[in-house]
Amino acid sequence: MKGFRALLSACLLVWAMPAAGSDLVFTSWGGAYQDAVRDAWLTPFSKASGISVLEDTGPALAKIRLMVETGSVTWDVVASSGSGFAMGSRLGLFERITDSMVDQSHIIPGARNPYGVPSEIFATVVGYSTRTFPQDPPRNFVDFWNVRKYPGERLLPALPTGVLEAALLADGVKKEDVYPLLSTDAGLNRAIEKIREIRPYVSFWWSSAAQVVQALASGDGVMALGWSGRFQDGIDAGLPIAMAWDQSIMQVGYFMILKGAPDRDNALALLRYISSADAQSRLSKYIAYGPTRTDALSMIPTSRLQRLPSTPERLEKGLLIDSNWWAEHGRRATELYTSVMEGS
Repeated sequence: MKGFRALLSACLLVWAMPAAGSDLVFTSWGGAYQDAVRDAWLTPFSKASGISVLEDTGPALAKIRLMVETGSVTWDVVASSGSGFAMGSRLGLFERITDSMVDQSHIIPGARNPYGVPSEIFATVVGYSTRTFPQDPPRNFVDFWNVRKYPGERLLPALPTGVLEAALLADGVKKEDVYPLLSTDAGLNRAIEKIREIRPYVSFWWSSAAQVVQALASGDGVMALGWSGRFQDGIDAGLPIAMAWDQSIMQVGYFMILKGAPDRDNALALLRYISSADAQSRLSKYIAYGPTRTDALSMIPTSRLQRLPSTPERLEKGLLIDSNWWAEHGRRATELYTSVMEGS
C-alpha cells in the first residue's frame, strides 16, 4: 500500500505532499467537474485538515466491484450518480453512512441515501439556439417535442437516463406519475414511442456534454436535451444558447466510501467537510451545479443562484431521478432506447 501511494502521488494530480498515514484517494470522472471539486473542496479541505488528497479518474462500477470483491481497494472516496450508484449500493460496495458519521439533517428531501453523501444537484433541461428562437422560445419538454411550433433539428443523449422521463412529461404525464408508469410495460413502451416520434428530427445523439453545447451553438441543431451546467458554461462563454427551466430532470451526485477503503477515517472527514453549508455554497463558484442542502442557498449571491438547478422554484417544478428505478430497469430501457437510435 505504501508503494502504491508513492506511485500514485507521482502519477496523479497531487495538491499537497502526503504525510504518512494522513492521506486519501478521491476518484471521479475528471474534466470540468473534477476541476471544480478540487478548487471548491479538495484543496481547501487538505489545507484545513492536513490530510493530503490524491486524485484518480474513471470510477467505473466494474472496477469498483473488482477492488472490493478481491480485497484490493486503493480508492477511498468515489463520486457517482444514477444507476451506477444505486447498483453499487445494492451490491454492497459502499460503506453505510449513519447520521452520527455525517450530519445530513439539512439535506434536500429526496436526496438522502444511506450509502453516500449528496454532493451536488445537476439537471437535464432543454437548451436552445437564441438565434433560431429570439422570441417566444421553448420553455419545457412539451415544446421540445413540438416540431410544428418550433421547427428544426434536435439533439438527444446517446443514453436514456432523463430522456424517458422527459418523454412522458412531454406526453402530459404528471411528474409524480412518471415512475409508477415507467414501471409498467405499457408506460415504458409509451416513453419509447414518444422518443420514436421525435427521432426523424434528431440530427445526432450526443455522447459528450461539450459536444452538444458546441453543436447547438454552431447550428447543427436548434434544440437539445442536455446538462444545465454544461449549457451554462456555453452561455458564460458567450455562445448563442439559452436554457428552459419550466421543466427539468434533477439528478443528485454522491460521494461514497468504498468497502475496505484504506483511509476510512480520512474519507469520513472529507464527507463531513463537503456536506457543510459553507462548502455546499462554494461549488457553484466553479461549476453551475446546485447545493444539496437548503440552508446553503442563502449563502450564494443572487446572480449565481439564478444559474443553479436546486433553487426552491426549480426543485418544485423538476422531477428527481429515481436511481433505484434505473438500477432495476436500466438495462431493458437502454436496449429499447438504443433500438430507437438505430432506427428499428
